Amino acid sequence: MENVHKFPELGDRYTGSGDFVGEAQISRKRLINKLNYINFQNKTLLVQFRHVKYDRIVSCPVKPLPCSDDVLECVWDGRNGGQPDLTAFRFLQLLVPNGHQVLIVRPEVLRIDETGIEVILPELCVLVTSRKTQRRDCKGIQAQLVQNSTMFYGVLLDFSAISLHVELTALPPQTFQWIDNESCITLILSNSNEMLYAGECRIVKHSSGLKTRRFIVEPTGREIQRHKPKEFRSTRQELVPSPNVIFKHPFTEEIINLKALDVAGSGFSVEENEDSAVLLPGMVIPELKLDFAGTFKIECKVQVVYSLLLDEGRDGNRLKCGLAMLDLDIQDHTRLLGLLQQAMDKNSYLCNPVDLDELWNFFFESGFIYPQKYAFLESNKDQIKATYEKLYTQNPSIAKHFIYQDKGRILGHMAMLRFYESSWLIHHHAANGSASNRAGLVVLDQISRFSNSSRSLYSIHMDYLICYFRPENKFPSRVFGGVARYIKNPKGCSLDEFAYLHFRNSVSKPTMLPKPWTLSPTDVDDLVKLEAFYENESGGIMIDALDLQPDMVGCEDLSEEFRRLGFQREKKLFSLKKENRLKAVFMACISNLGLNLSDLTNCLKVFVLDPETLPRDTLYQAVSELSVYFERAEVPLMIYPVSYADSVSVPYEKVYTLWVLNTQFGDPYYKYLNRLLRSVHS
Repeated sequence: MENVHKFPELGDRYTGSGDFVGEAQISRKRLINKLNYINFQNKTLLVQFRHVKYDRIVSCPVKPLPCSDDVLECVWDGRNGGQPDLTAFRFLQLLVPNGHQVLIVRPEVLRIDETGIEVILPELCVLVTSRKTQRRDCKGIQAQLVQNSTMFYGVLLDFSAISLHVELTALPPQTFQWIDNESCITLILSNSNEMLYAGECRIVKHSSGLKTRRFIVEPTGREIQRHKPKEFRSTRQELVPSPNVIFKHPFTEEIINLKALDVAGSGFSVEENEDSAVLLPGMVIPELKLDFAGTFKIECKVQVVYSLLLDEGRDGNRLKCGLAMLDLDIQDHTRLLGLLQQAMDKNSYLCNPVDLDELWNFFFESGFIYPQKYAFLESNKDQIKATYEKLYTQNPSIAKHFIYQDKGRILGHMAMLRFYESSWLIHHHAANGSASNRAGLVVLDQISRFSNSSRSLYSIHMDYLICYFRPENKFPSRVFGGVARYIKNPKGCSLDEFAYLHFRNSVSKPTMLPKPWTLSPTDVDDLVKLEAFYENESGGIMIDALDLQPDMVGCEDLSEEFRRLGFQREKKLFSLKKENRLKAVFMACISNLGLNLSDLTNCLKVFVLDPETLPRDTLYQAVSELSVYFERAEVPLMIYPVSYADSVSVPYEKVYTLWVLNTQFGDPYYKYLNRLLRSVHS
């Protein structure tokens, strides 16, 4: 039996030194109830003995048997070697755990033998409070201590919110002399599935031992930086009622239930008492639920990012702990953001049920669908209506809509579509100017808040935001073009222009290209050449945003997601070559009609790498050959760069500018938009 037995509920090793404050007297009746609870939970209490010659104390764990009167019988805890050798010791007291407190009991001893100890409980005992925070036993947590390129393995025995207690093993040729106790170490904690904590710690103290040794370590900080610091953070809302934060603690497997102080789209904060805190900055909680008054729940994976003193009071210090969302289901996240946007503005809606008759009336009334656009839509209006029925009633994960609505009337609308693996297309921005100039700005603000809260979540796949606009349209040119000019870095925000036209195939059956011209599926080497051409031509990020990087060849993940949701999205790449020399790359995007009302998701894009040697007729012949993928008389065609279309006299109808934002450049984007949106918050 060890001379000093670990007693985790006291926050450290208790040696009988009297390191306690806040004494109170407790009745025998309450003591018996506590003892029976310990028996029910199959836990232990401590029996302390003092050496008759030396002033040394040993603490022995025992299991209490059910108790109904003043006689308590306990048996030795067999996990620690059975009966201790107490020849030179005399009984001192019982220590009964009570959270971060302990009951000190000094009973009359009836029996001490090889099976255990039997005592008569006193009428009163003393309840004392440790100065330390409560320590909690841990289950199945592996520990790795790393210092100076050396790694020691072990287990996490117990922890508090300010320190961790690990037991490590030295494996030959390791020796504990390799650990510099004055220097910081990195502690890594994990279960059988994943890493739960990794952080820099200092060694507070340690035991002796050649093969195994125990260490108490403390994290060097109370705050971590999970993401790149942002000037424009997600707006936090204090909800009434506030949701409950419920999770199984990853170290102890205890069920924890706390109240949220505030909630944002990227995280939330909770309050804890310092003496019973369970949240350690840096700790990952794989499964957590936000319970909104039992009406609905949101499940997410989170990480504790800070634990700071909120205030000091007579009943103890309170801590405010921040938790960042690492990932959650995209539909759950949408519901959360919809709730938060409603809390901010009662007329702002995210993915709400929409009266489609009202929506179509709004599109026509606001001028979003103008006569020339409707001429292209009219022949397929039934298919387009069916697509919008699914988009606006089923709320699929690949689409989001934002609406500003007052008394049932739609005043502003904007939508997003995940059309590339990590890129969301912003489109369908419309506002009823006669009713409210504010509406168009509000939905733009909504979509900006959504992206700011979502971009770091894996399930959202939002590395880039993209948008097409016509340069002559003042509002998008001022907003999106203005952002690019403000950022002044094409790797953060780029603008690229396409010539746009409707190609009508003049032949009933397309003919093959004459030799030495060939049209074949694009390979990795072709995309390497396209990437080099674009870098020289623009230096922007269009290639990344449109999934034209070499490593994206054959990637069908998003197309499979569309099919699973009942939509169509295909991307086919073809290379036009002369004598095996790459002249152009074609990207055929095939989707549901009306998914984008300007056909920007159902078109053929061509990237001309060698404008001087590609005749217009050869381009047309290649487009004609590829038109078989579009079941339409006219195929929307977008040509990059526009200078090629001008040089060979392609009669295009308009120019579209493709705006791409790398969401890592969110701060300058929001800073610029904030100037335009101040009227929204006034």
